[in-house]
Amino acid sequence: MSRFILGLTGGIGSGKSAASNYIAEQGIAIVDADVIAREVVAPGTEGLAHIISHFGDAIVDESGALIRSKLRHRVFENPDDKAWINQLLHPLIREQIIAQLEQAQSAYVVLVAPLLLENGLDALCDRVLVIDVDKDTQLARTQQRDSVSKQQVEAIIAAQIDRPTRLKKADDVVSNQGDLRDLYQQLDRLHAHYLELAAQK
Repeated sequence: MSRFILGLTGGIGSGKSAASNYIAEQGIAIVDADVIAREVVAPGTEGLAHIISHFGDAIVDESGALIRSKLRHRVFENPDDKAWINQLLHPLIREQIIAQLEQAQSAYVVLVAPLLLENGLDALCDRVLVIDVDKDTQLARTQQRDSVSKQQVEAIIAAQIDRPTRLKKADDVVSNQGDLRDLYQQLDRLHAHYLELAAQK
């Protein structure tokens, strides 16, 4: 792909959405892996049909929509189910990501993915930007946002790539320990830099 692609990631509760929303306000196209992951299992999709044939009708509600909490529970309990679902969904998600990156009409394009590094999606990117916070901040923000237990958040953090590895793989790091104004100032500087890099590509 000839366009400049920025991969944006960070651990749970780091503020990826706040960062990508702000970049979008600057007129930059955002491709969101989480949104695509929901789209590929929407009612009527090939992805959902495979899931129903594997797990049975109980995995969808009366309207035919996937009951995500049920699927999550099955996948967490059973490594074989997790491997099966990953094998099904990762190629579908990747295909959609590539299609949307190619269609994007802006100076550069941002691929937002919580598991950018874990799923090798950084291979599609020219640079990787990590939104970084410490673990205490992750716990506090996620518990407050999602009304979940500390144990649940810790399990999610443990399932993600560890912080030192994530930081080592980053080309750019934005610390989001402060307020939004501080976050936006850091992003403004990087946005100007990315516009320059995109113009050179």
